[in-house]
Amino acid sequence: MLKKNKSTLSERCLQKIKEIPKGKVTTYKLLAESLNTKAYQAIGQILTRNPNLITTPCHRVVKSTGEVGGYVTGVADKIALLKSEGIEISGTSIQDFEKVLFDFKNKSIQND
Repeated sequence: MLKKNKSTLSERCLQKIKEIPKGKVTTYKLLAESLNTKAYQAIGQILTRNPNLITTPCHRVVKSTGEVGGYVTGVADKIALLKSEGIEISGTSIQDFEKVLFDFKNKSIQND
């Protein structure tokens, strides 16, 4: 009997990121939970290997604390991208974090 071809965690993760709307962010933890895994660090590693930063906006994935976190081309680039999408940042912290947080579970935005 042939097994169904299941996509890898990496493929599912990179596809899921495309659901995050411009001007919104999610966390590594929320992203992992939406993929039914607790492999938060693996999610971070997958994002560092994102082959297409333009169509797969991994810059929209941030720390649960509201800090922007790392980015393959540098934190300054991540901050610039987020700001260009209308997200306010002070230092490395997202302002009004709860208002820009995307919730995969409900496919909605928190506190809108």
